[in-house]
Amino acid sequence: MSSDLDVIISITPDLALDMGYTYAGGLGVLEGDKFYGAAALGLNYYVITLLYRNGYVDYDFDEDDNPIPKPQPQPKSFLESLRLADTFMIKLRNENVEVNAWEYRLGLAHAIFLEPRSPEWALKLTDRIYIEGSVEEKFLKYIFLARGAVEFIRRNVGLENVRYIDLQEAYAAMVPITLRIPGRYRLIIHTPGPWGHPSFPNKLFEEETGYRFIEDPVVLTSIGAAMAWEVIMVSSKHYDIMRRVIPQFISKARFITNGVDLNRWMDPEIRMLYEKGSLTRESLTLIKSRLKKELQGLIRSYKPVELNDGSFVAAWVRRMTLYKRPHFVARLIEEGEFNDVIFILGGKSHPMDKDGLIYMKKFRELHRKYRNVVYVHDYDVNKAKTILKGIDVLLFTPFPGWEASGTSFMKAAINGVPSIASRDGAAVELITDGVNGWLFGSDIRELIDFVNDPRGKEIDEREYTEFKAKFSQVYDLYNSDKERFYLISLSAIFSFAPRVDIKRVLREYYPDLVRG
Repeated sequence: MSSDLDVIISITPDLALDMGYTYAGGLGVLEGDKFYGAAALGLNYYVITLLYRNGYVDYDFDEDDNPIPKPQPQPKSFLESLRLADTFMIKLRNENVEVNAWEYRLGLAHAIFLEPRSPEWALKLTDRIYIEGSVEEKFLKYIFLARGAVEFIRRNVGLENVRYIDLQEAYAAMVPITLRIPGRYRLIIHTPGPWGHPSFPNKLFEEETGYRFIEDPVVLTSIGAAMAWEVIMVSSKHYDIMRRVIPQFISKARFITNGVDLNRWMDPEIRMLYEKGSLTRESLTLIKSRLKKELQGLIRSYKPVELNDGSFVAAWVRRMTLYKRPHFVARLIEEGEFNDVIFILGGKSHPMDKDGLIYMKKFRELHRKYRNVVYVHDYDVNKAKTILKGIDVLLFTPFPGWEASGTSFMKAAINGVPSIASRDGAAVELITDGVNGWLFGSDIRELIDFVNDPRGKEIDEREYTEFKAKFSQVYDLYNSDKERFYLISLSAIFSFAPRVDIKRVLREYYPDLVRG
């Protein structure tokens, strides 16, 4: 057992290291950045998640470009990087379940992956991330995470050594009803959308925990927020929106705007010159030429597209779901006014997200039809590193009100890639239109049902017109005044790097433990 005091615990369903497939999107990547940042700061940090033997989801395509989902088995190299830290028993469904706790360690930071070993029915719980066969299986998955995390903490950390227990998203909110230690928990809410606030039948809680809640179904966010001493949102706008969603908990709420790990995401040469104070427009131009060549190497594995220093490269790359508005870039391409722009599209959908699957098919069709379009259907952390450094502009287009923060535009900006962004998430805090990026649309601060509410279509149409006009403006600037364009790229680096550094984020989460 560790004898160190001031231990930080973060419990998450989703964790993206630079290896393995234990994540589905932004939450996992953010938690990975916190892990690497905590290691660099020398924090005694444990992030606890599940070991998904078949990862999240990968895709093949049939002859009609329909995406066919398939498992994503963990690479042997990732599994071999883990050390068996402990084996113990927990109770689940009134049976003993054997648990292996695997560890990946970096300095004083520990990434713990929990895996059921027996009985046979329990193995299915952690087969895939966010993919389950029934409501009961989903419920038991997160009870397993909670009980496994609690038992690991008791055995390997010691409750007396724990300073913080941070619950990442509602799925981790099972922990306080398993380990009742008031005053230790904080709930971090990473999305305003309903998918981030799951509910389960009261009957399942009664059978598994003995609790009989008043409401039915039981909303996990309400449980986590009620039992936490603090509730944290991930941007200023997110906090403002959630005041109307969970007003009963807002007295204990604040926000900490997300960030990214500069060591992980910033090009080393850009960072070296930035930290020396010698990064100039001229040096950035030379570096961007190199990064574009590295991008060329990646996209050639998908399509024989030629890039040169004069190619204007725009990317829409993120998790494929309707609120992120993939139809904006699809429509821009199909209208055919920017045929000399190289468009890089990237992202995949949850296999049960029908709209996401439709746009995967659409992107695949665009890839096959247009010589200037490349679709990276297996977009992941390592491909993101190359794409977000090598492009000229990032398209960040969520429907206003639905993006809690967003970090892709941060990763791009610290590499001299400004974004054309809707006024959502943390973009409204960090982007000044025409100075370090470009903004379009309205700063709407309510959750509008963009599918069924008539206002959704009206807002979409208006904002697409603004988006296209802004894209045209940026395209003209790139082709007519590269000096001015690269000054905006330089401003993106200088304004973003100090504000989005994950060390700043960790300092705000743990002000008593992060010095300097």
